[in-house]
Amino acid sequence: MLNFTPVEIDALYLTLKVALFSIAICLPTGILVAFILSRTSFPGKWLLDGIVHLPLVMPPVVVGYLLLILLGKRGVIGEWLYETFNITVAFSWTGAAIASAVMAFPLMVRAVRLSIDSIDQGLESAASTLGANRLRILLTITLPLSLPGIIAGTILAFARSLGEFGATITFVSNIPGETQTLPLALYNFTQLPGDQTPAIRLLLISLVLAFSALIASDVLARRVNKRLGVNNGGAR
Repeated sequence: MLNFTPVEIDALYLTLKVALFSIAICLPTGILVAFILSRTSFPGKWLLDGIVHLPLVMPPVVVGYLLLILLGKRGVIGEWLYETFNITVAFSWTGAAIASAVMAFPLMVRAVRLSIDSIDQGLESAASTLGANRLRILLTITLPLSLPGIIAGTILAFARSLGEFGATITFVSNIPGETQTLPLALYNFTQLPGDQTPAIRLLLISLVLAFSALIASDVLARRVNKRLGVNNGGAR
């Protein structure tokens, strides 16, 4: 039962690599966008908000097809990347990371934005009155106090990346050793007649990874809240 095949090991390794690179894409951009949506006001803000959260309501296959149109070798942006830098992201593991990042991005932004919204803006105003510029306020007050939301958003985005299927298979296909993550490998095994042991193994691995991510999110958030002096969701 625990004798993993090379295909299963490759799928597990690739899944973790894609999820980690997805977080590397989501984390800085997600914090920036969440801050903009929470603390700024400008014409068209509603449009940015809608675009950010669009992957939550669109079918993942549609998102994958849009990525193919934009970043495919003959896509709007992809053709320029290929001709200028000889870079191709479609049908590669980097494309899988991009697809996962796009699908996970709204979860990151929502968690961080809610955390920033809950911060008492009086603290930021007081710091500004004492001469701190916006960057210093962001680094010393806003980000530290929003750390629980950043942690929660990161773990949720990581878990979402682990389970991404529709956008990935549409944008980068299902290539063993290159783009075949756990969900895609599991899909392959369920289509084969006969012994379903490999599919069950991948199912159990997926469950363990998902539960581990959720537990880690809860534990880390509690520890950060304790350090910040937060109790039962409110400041003491």
